[in-house]
Amino acid sequence: MSAIKHHARTLIDTLPDTAGWEDVLHAVSEARFQAAVLDGITAADQGDFIAPAQLTALFAGWGVDVAA
Repeated sequence: MSAIKHHARTLIDTLPDTAGWEDVLHAVSEARFQAAVLDGITAADQGDFIAPAQLTALFAGWGVDVAA
C-alpha cells in the first residue's frame, strides 16, 4: 500500500463512527494543509526562497501593494 493510502486510512480511522462526509472533507483538508506547511519548511530549510522582487510581482498580480 502506498504511503498516501496508508495515511488516508489512518486519517479515516481516527474519525468517530458518527462522522459524515463533511468530517472526512475537513480531515483531508487539514492533512493537505499540514503537508503543504511541511513541504514549505523543507524547501526553506534547503534555501529555496523566492526573490523579493518576484514576491512583490506575484502580489501585484493579485492587486496587493506590499509596500503599503
